[in-house]
Amino acid sequence: MSLVPVSTAVRKRGMVAVVQRGDWRDEVAVEEPLEIRHAGRTLSVTMRTPGHDDELAAGFLFSEALVDQAPDVGLTDELEANTVEVRSPLARQPDPRAFTTTSACGVCGAGAIADVRQSAAPAPPGPEVPAALLADLPERMRQPTFARTGGLHAAALFDAEGGLLVVREDVGRHNAVDKVVGRRLLDGALPLHGLLLCVSGRLSFELVHKAVRAGAPVLVGVGAPSSLAVELADELGLTLGGFARRGRLNVYAHAERVGG
Repeated sequence: MSLVPVSTAVRKRGMVAVVQRGDWRDEVAVEEPLEIRHAGRTLSVTMRTPGHDDELAAGFLFSEALVDQAPDVGLTDELEANTVEVRSPLARQPDPRAFTTTSACGVCGAGAIADVRQSAAPAPPGPEVPAALLADLPERMRQPTFARTGGLHAAALFDAEGGLLVVREDVGRHNAVDKVVGRRLLDGALPLHGLLLCVSGRLSFELVHKAVRAGAPVLVGVGAPSSLAVELADELGLTLGGFARRGRLNVYAHAERVGG
């Protein structure tokens, strides 16, 4: 087993940092803060992996019902470009205390569950997808930075036949989903009706919220769901599948979209 030296040099290169002392080196995922601002006011500060920050900001704003269409966002030169300025109007004025975020939790303490239910319409019916295809979705995700560092989550969007449409990586599951949703929003390709959303980790209620808010009828994860994720998925008509691995899948809500 290699022990990380007490004193190390860290050189950041995009999503990957090289940690080195002497002949010993390793690659780790980069984690840095991103501030999302509107009219000079901080909306959110989240810990994320740099890259696709415009998508992250757009997806976050849409998921939190702060915008209903693609926002005008851009990186500033402040804090080594770790700030995104939202230039377009917001759909509503948020309470800035609602968006205390980390790489592990997208909206920790962000208000009552009633607010989540209010901002997410029930998922549409269809499509019916073979269980074997859903179980195989994690294997179809391309995760090159995870392969190098072992330290990133991924979210991917597929069509009903399992064709990969978008994939993004980040230290936070919710950030990866926001990047996928943000990409589609910026492309004018929301809602995600008829498509399949897959994440590399566990399934929390906030991921269910983001999936339903974006119009995805199916959410699949490699890990386990929480009780609140199952309850919210069942209430909002989302097909929720967990433990998708080695050809198997547990379906926790709305199995009517899952074929034999």
